[in-house]
Amino acid sequence: MDKLMVYGIPNCDTVKKTLDWFKKKSIGFQFHDYKKLGIGKVKLEDWCAKVGWEILLNRKSATWRELSGAEQERATNQTSAIKIMMKNNSIIKRPVIEFGDKLIVGFNEEEYKILLNK
Repeated sequence: MDKLMVYGIPNCDTVKKTLDWFKKKSIGFQFHDYKKLGIGKVKLEDWCAKVGWEILLNRKSATWRELSGAEQERATNQTSAIKIMMKNNSIIKRPVIEFGDKLIVGFNEEEYKILLNK
């Protein structure tokens, strides 16, 4: 069986909600705290290929609002967005769920049920 991996930061309410949902359903997972462990360029490129950089780059986050206008204006393509996400990993929409070759970004109970057949 494929390994379920949850990426995020532990103090995020949406990540907590997701982890609680998996625990309630007795679904095993591994958690990758990218605030502590970081996130690599190759992983971000893979995610962007699957869902698009526009979904991963959370323009509604406090981290986005803290960027200068010049930094925000640089987010015009995947390459620049990945640079921003690597430098400010709190700007990545959370959580990111990997299960095999599938990827879900954000909390979506219906997508979780479909993905895991629960």
